[in-house]
Amino acid sequence: MHSDPTPETNQPEAPEKTEFSIDELARKAGMTVRNVRAYQERGLLPPPERRGRRGVYEVSHLSRLRVIGQLLDRGYTLANIDELIQTWEKGQNLSQLLGLETAITSPWSEEPSGYFTLRELMKMYQLPYRPGAIKALKQVTDLGLLERQGTRYRASSPRLIHAGAELIEMGIPLEDLLKLIRGVRANMASVSEQLIQLVLPVIDRQPEDALPPPEDVPELADTIWRLRPLAQVTVSAELDRAMEQAANKFFGDRLAHIFQSLREQSKTSN
Repeated sequence: MHSDPTPETNQPEAPEKTEFSIDELARKAGMTVRNVRAYQERGLLPPPERRGRRGVYEVSHLSRLRVIGQLLDRGYTLANIDELIQTWEKGQNLSQLLGLETAITSPWSEEPSGYFTLRELMKMYQLPYRPGAIKALKQVTDLGLLERQGTRYRASSPRLIHAGAELIEMGIPLEDLLKLIRGVRANMASVSEQLIQLVLPVIDRQPEDALPPPEDVPELADTIWRLRPLAQVTVSAELDRAMEQAANKFFGDRLAHIFQSLREQSKTSN
């Protein structure tokens, strides 16, 4: 393989946890512990389960934090979010609400994260010594493929990092590879938005500014869960088809030229 892992690096994370300390919860949600405590004090986040002196948080807390983060990104204030949550909970069963939050905000990939050292990445991606390596890796981190955490880099998709290293080894420049990823990402964003717009009228028949009735919430969450594998199958099948056509076109043409050249050489020799 391309990397030279040590026992502490380039290892996948343990299977996804369902219980968290406050520090783990904050890290998973991309927030500070101070923010988590502030949301809890305001009643936006339910208190943890107490086990002795420890507070234990669950996936439902992580889902709630992700929803809060999404609403804050859209310009809502904490007061607005507090009002929205209270209004929702008056007409909805709390467990149904949390189930819908989880369906919406849970990661779509089950691939465990992995960690790489700078030295490993330099070797895998054939990067120059430190200054040049860090500059090159900044382009990768700007794309969100790697996240620097102390002396290591966290990859949400280690498979993608290894695939990139394979392509680099084949002779593809890193800049060209990153350009390809930017293009793929833009196309995938467009396809994903079209798919959501296609299924939205089916899974949510309420007006845009209206809350779904309580009896519809479990079905709505279930439909979102069902959409996940269907979307992945659709994209994967179409990618396979497109790659087959592209390979047949470019490599098939190249093979035909080789055969034609061999034929001409054979005629000349005769």
